[in-house]
Amino acid sequence: MTLNQLRTFLAVAETGSVRAAAAQLVVTQAAVSASLAALQKSLAVPLLRPEGRGLRLTAAGQAYAGYVRRILGLLDEAGLAALAAADPEHSELRIAAVTTAAEQIVPGLLGGFRSRHPGMGVRLEAGNRARVRALLDRHQVDLVLGGRPEPGWEVRVLAVRAHQLVVVASPALAADAAPGPGLLPWLARQAWLLREPGSGTRAATDALLAELDIAPPSLMVGSNGAIRGSASVGLGVTLVSRDAVAAELADGRLTELPVPGTPLHRDWYLVAHPDLPPAGRMLLDYVLSQGGFRPPTVNPEL
Repeated sequence: MTLNQLRTFLAVAETGSVRAAAAQLVVTQAAVSASLAALQKSLAVPLLRPEGRGLRLTAAGQAYAGYVRRILGLLDEAGLAALAAADPEHSELRIAAVTTAAEQIVPGLLGGFRSRHPGMGVRLEAGNRARVRALLDRHQVDLVLGGRPEPGWEVRVLAVRAHQLVVVASPALAADAAPGPGLLPWLARQAWLLREPGSGTRAATDALLAELDIAPPSLMVGSNGAIRGSASVGLGVTLVSRDAVAAELADGRLTELPVPGTPLHRDWYLVAHPDLPPAGRMLLDYVLSQGGFRPPTVNPEL
């Protein structure tokens, strides 16, 4: 097997067709088909099967794809490590962050960091916690900024920053909220604006609603920006990071509701695999000195 075969297989696995993979790799469809045939012959096991007009991974293909992603990620990481060893100030920082942190925290950090290291390249990926974990596991990024790492995830916590989750609504909608004991029945009648499954904020919202013992109607909204806009025009209430709605709370477009058990006190965690490259160590030094982060106070290996 060759690296070209592995990259071709992964392109087909992710696009679902020979045509799309050929377009992504800028090669002919015949070249993609030949590469797949050679790879499957060398392994003596089918990795793909026809489905409709496309291709679908077999069980063996699904298992193999996970390893291929890690192998290719490690190769990319090795190349970057070599470049960084030769010239750290012109290496590349690869970081992923959950959506809220990517929108509200990382830009400010990178602005200050780049002023100190102007020759440094930066690659930022954003997504929900499942996606950013996958990126780190596949060695496609070096650092992840997100919520508390799940038990069993073999990463090191490098730095921690406090943040809060609050329940907010538009002032017009909040004006109808019943005070005191009447607040929970009122909340149970309101539409709750939710992030997609896999989001840490969605998990926190589900836990809060269970704790409050209410089952309100809900609307799933796919991004923090859409949630802020929807809440601002009175479409519902939402649990959201205070960092994400700081501007709206400051200018009165949103107001915080005194929901029992809130604000929820949470932390942002900067995590990585044990072998942190030079660019990652430079960012860690910066966030601990200038970025409002603190060293972890517990065993950094969770």
